[in-house]
Parts: sequence; C-alpha cells; structure tokens
Amino acid sequence: MSTTGKVVGGVGLGGAIVIGLITLLLGGNPQEAIEVAGQMMANNTEVVTDSNWQPSEQEQELAVFASQILAGTEDIWSEIFRSLGRTYQPPKLVLFSGSVQSGCGGATSQSGPFYCSADQSVYLDLEFFMNMRRQLGADGDFAYAYVIAHEVGHHVQNQLGTLQQAHNQMSRVSEAQANQISVRLELQADFYAGVWAYNDNKRFRSLEAGDIEEALNAASKIGDDYLQKQSYGRTVPDSFTHGTSEQRSRWLTKGLRTGDITQGDTFSQAYNQL
Repeated sequence: MSTTGKVVGGVGLGGAIVIGLITLLLGGNPQEAIEVAGQMMANNTEVVTDSNWQPSEQEQELAVFASQILAGTEDIWSEIFRSLGRTYQPPKLVLFSGSVQSGCGGATSQSGPFYCSADQSVYLDLEFFMNMRRQLGADGDFAYAYVIAHEVGHHVQNQLGTLQQAHNQMSRVSEAQANQISVRLELQADFYAGVWAYNDNKRFRSLEAGDIEEALNAASKIGDDYLQKQSYGRTVPDSFTHGTSEQRSRWLTKGLRTGDITQGDTFSQAYNQL
C-alpha cells in the first residue's frame, strides 16, 4: 500500500529524544531512532508514545507507518465531514507496549487495538501487527492499515453521535442484546474503514495489487466465529461482539466498493440480515 497522501502531526522533539535514548539502552543506533521519530514529527500527526514503549527497529518503522495511515484518515474524513456540513476533529494515536492507562481505564496488549471515546484516542500496541502475522496468518501493509482505519471508524461514530447512542442503549438491555448492538457498531466501523480506503485510493491512488485481499483476509481472521473455533472448537453466537468473518468481510467490501458513508447503516435492518 502506498502512503503518499498528505501526512500531518508528530511525537514532538522530546519524544524523539526519548526514543533515541531507549534505543541506545537497547544497543541500537539512537540517531536512526531520532530520525524515525523526526519523520513522525514532520508528518504532523498527533502521536503519543507511552513511557513504557521500547521500540524495536521494526516497531519504529511500523510507528511511522501508523502515523501516516492516521494522517491519511484525517484527510479523507475531513473531506467527507465537510460534504456533510460538519467539521472533523481527528483522534490522537497512542502507541504503547504491554499495558496502558487510557481515559476509559487500564488496558493490556491482550485487548488488541482499541478506541477510547473519553480521550478520543486510538490505542495501539505495535506488537499486535506481528501477532496478526504469527498467530492469525494476516499480514501486509493494507491489513495493518485496515486495523487502524477500523479504530478510526469508531472515532467517526463518536463524532457523529452514533457511539454514545449505541452505548446508552446497550446499558438498558440484556447482555445478549447489548452484544448485538456491539456487533452493529463493529460492522459499521469495518464499513467506514472501507469508505476511507475507497476515497484514499480515489484521491491518492494508494491501493496496490493484493491490498484488498490482505484486508479481507485480516477481516476474516478476526471474526468472532473464526476466533472462537480456533480457541474453543465451537462458536457461541450470543457472545459475538464484533461479527462473523463473513459479516466483517462483507461490510468492509461494501465500504471499499461504494465509498459512500450514507450506505453504512448497520442499525436499521434486522440483526439476522447484517
């Protein structure tokens, strides 16, 4: 996947120096690390590194890549929001290792990437991308971009008021019903990831051969049914919170095919028709 679109935000000079010092302690080249962080500064994306983050060389490269993808989502969602007569406020990207304290409480790497509406931040442990490859067989730049764009999709939901409305409703229903609402949110975030990719490619010609297949493979490998079968040998549909592999792939594909935010209503149709 090409990341040649506008890239905006940075970790700040202090963050660059800290990364350099960490790399020195780990036996790496601090100048190279500072140069990597400097790229993130020049990119102008608001990226925060948690104090526990000790980046490997591969993680440094992924950090720059993640900041570029975040910036690319800002370009596209700002444009889409303008067409709706609204103003898009981009999220922050928080890189961490092991565990982190967010505005929504504490979390660990086991939780995977997540979005916190309280501080409007996307939290990402870059080790997750390596686990995608090792444990799930999901790899590739666009697979990683899809994961980030999905979390940004939750930020879009937050900006539009959808996220709060859904959470309010979830607090008033049974656990099984709340899980269904969660699935609707997640599938819409998958759709929004596809909408971003469609419009980013239209504007910057960013998609390359094999990219869409990478993303669809990743979507299929993080479906609730696939993960439950891998872990327990069976599925428990009432416990699904993100959707099946088929649903996630289908809604991502719909976003990739249409690029039209108005076609992503996952809340009006019957649950069994999602």
